[in-house]
Amino acid sequence: MTGIQEQVPSTSYIVVEGPIGVGKTSLARRLADSFGSELLLEGPDDNPFLERYYQNPRDAAFATQMYFLMQRAEQLGRLRQSDLFATTRVADFLFDKDRLFAQLTLQPEEYGLYRKVHDAIALDAVPPDLVIYLQAPVEVLLERIRRRGIDYEQTISADYLARLCDAYVEFFYHYEQSPLLIVNAAEIDLVDNDADYQQLLDRVRGLQPGRHFFNPSPIAL
Repeated sequence: MTGIQEQVPSTSYIVVEGPIGVGKTSLARRLADSFGSELLLEGPDDNPFLERYYQNPRDAAFATQMYFLMQRAEQLGRLRQSDLFATTRVADFLFDKDRLFAQLTLQPEEYGLYRKVHDAIALDAVPPDLVIYLQAPVEVLLERIRRRGIDYEQTISADYLARLCDAYVEFFYHYEQSPLLIVNAAEIDLVDNDADYQQLLDRVRGLQPGRHFFNPSPIAL
């Protein structure tokens, strides 16, 4: 990492998204550092129900999702306030993606209640100027989850990750709210390899509206 601040892109609100283990938080941190931007993080460690969810999904799913939803409402409030100062922001979550997890984890009657609250909050959601969607195969995600060593994540199954990846693919197939850059992150290291990261940064700067794909080749250190 050079530590030299890059030129801020024409976008003022960038979101990095993707399934568990794909590296969205690490990339968001690096982009925020490059652009000297405000960083907005998902904060899963703040959710007191999350570890319990991974131990017993059925009993803790609703509380887990509602906590995340209320957390998002607070984050949306901060986004609206920072608009007044035209601050560039980078986030590692998209508000609408919460529904993906809710659909996978909640019972129908729970999801109905969740959806009512979600839709009321979503009326004030700030659309990103750019969404970067990171993709990787399930086996890559499992290996990255294993390497980062968060205890409660070690019980995540390949089946759950596969269903989550499918939900992301379906969601972004229909996504049209913001310009979208879909990145094949399976074989590149956007955190520790400066050359890999620079390839992505070059694409992000001045990216035009619409849907774009980035399938880079890894560059040796």
